Amino acid sequence: MSVLNETARQLIESGAPAHFVTVGKDGSPQMSMVWVGLDGDEIVVGHLEMHQKVRNIRRNARVCLSIATGRLNAIGMEEHLIVYGRARVTEGGAPELLQRLAHIYVGPNVVFPPIEDPPPGYITRVTPERVSGVGDWR
Repeated sequence: MSVLNETARQLIESGAPAHFVTVGKDGSPQMSMVWVGLDGDEIVVGHLEMHQKVRNIRRNARVCLSIATGRLNAIGMEEHLIVYGRARVTEGGAPELLQRLAHIYVGPNVVFPPIEDPPPGYITRVTPERVSGVGDWR
């Protein structure tokens, strides 16, 4: 059973950018802003190149994502979802995933990536293990 309820799933697919944290070689956090989507119960992120976050995940699968809603709760705190999980990297499929996400993040008529014959890239697949934050996520 997924730890993501329907409210969390809707936020993940809403087009709000995510802060994506991986663990560096020296144990320090490495953070990137990424586009996210869902593939079944996994959170997916596309990468055209072997970025540092991809290298980090191959070494240490622990990751964390946070997504802010832009809404304030009843006591004035901004609602946000935090997802802790384990990630794995698969090769290929990044251009197709990025095109799908670009329609959500940029607009329905965008072509992304904006290069001819993009490399197959990588997809990070995060299996959520627990959630926290401020909002109706649990």
